[in-house]
Amino acid sequence: MSAIDVNEAVNAVYLSDSRRVLATLIRLLGDFDVAEEAMHDAFRAALEQWPREGLPVNPRAWLVSTARFKAIDGLRRRSRFDSLDNGEGPIDVPVVDEQAWADEESVADDQLRLIFTCCHPALASDAQIALTLREVCGLKTEEIARAFLTPAPTLAQRIVRAKGKIRTARIPYRVPAQSELPERLDAVLRVIYLVFNEGYAASSGTSLTRHDLSGEAIRLGRLLVNLLPEPEAIGLLALMLLQESRRTARTTASGDVILLEDQDRSLWDRAMIEEGLRLVGQSLASRRVGAYTVQAAIAAVHAEAPTAAATDWSEIVGLYDVLYAAEPSPVIALNRAVAVAMRDGPAAGLALVDEILNGGELAEYRPAHAARAELCRRLGRTNEARASYQRALALTTLEPERRFFERRLGAL
Repeated sequence: MSAIDVNEAVNAVYLSDSRRVLATLIRLLGDFDVAEEAMHDAFRAALEQWPREGLPVNPRAWLVSTARFKAIDGLRRRSRFDSLDNGEGPIDVPVVDEQAWADEESVADDQLRLIFTCCHPALASDAQIALTLREVCGLKTEEIARAFLTPAPTLAQRIVRAKGKIRTARIPYRVPAQSELPERLDAVLRVIYLVFNEGYAASSGTSLTRHDLSGEAIRLGRLLVNLLPEPEAIGLLALMLLQESRRTARTTASGDVILLEDQDRSLWDRAMIEEGLRLVGQSLASRRVGAYTVQAAIAAVHAEAPTAAATDWSEIVGLYDVLYAAEPSPVIALNRAVAVAMRDGPAAGLALVDEILNGGELAEYRPAHAARAELCRRLGRTNEARASYQRALALTTLEPERRFFERRLGAL
């Protein structure tokens, strides 16, 4: 096998299997940093030895066994257990340790354990997100820092502290017991959805969307559903697919915002929609319906409508009623108010939006002022629309939204 072929093979294995290898090594070695260093040592060994010995039958098992051996050997050396070496030269690769690989727990379980460890409730929310993207998804620290507008050194320290907390607090590397699962699964789903939202509707920057982040969240959602097909995990995956299906139609070629009612629906990704609709049905059929599944059902109504006017707004309002009953929040109330405006007219929606804003919780929430501005514009209440657009403009840190609000103000 030539050096070029070996490099290609190693790169392919790294892309497809490195996260699974790392998850198993964390189980075997009990430490994130030791496992990551050992994994990279094993890939370096592959580059050196596979040209001589050929590609192993099971590259992943070879990498795990090699990494485990090198980590243990390194720990022994660092502990000054020189007598264990007996003066012999270094051993390149051990005999494949079947016990390290053919464990009673599967590799899939290793990945599931890693997800739950990264999202443990003892860790702060921002640490959960950073650690999940770094260890489960394999994003570089600099990539995560750019996505969340955090200095790379700050984010690196956040990850270091999270790993330290896992070590010192002896957070177990395991899937929660059945009695703990609902609460712990909620934390995992929340992290995945936060990552998706930052990709689907970036909080700031020059682009409305970050496909790399929304794509990673969907990949993580698929992984979770394959490992743990709980109805709410299925509902979240459906929700992300249905929302992501509209990505191409949400902006112009120059990156300007296109509202849902003005989007070219022929650009919506029909394959994603079909998969999302199937998953919504699967989750609803379980009769264990949670907030993500209800939101996915709302997205499904939009996805099935040929136009904004043909959308079943009564059904959407009813679904928001169900969602609000389960999770009462002013943001859900705002979304319901917008749906009421589409069903009953802008005056009805505006009365609800004003009531919500008067409550004070959404005083600094940009979409609330944008919604009020749009409804006032439709009612011909120009001065009020102008004031609300100006308030929304002052609150936005996203360049495409800034341009959109300025265009609306110019038209007024």
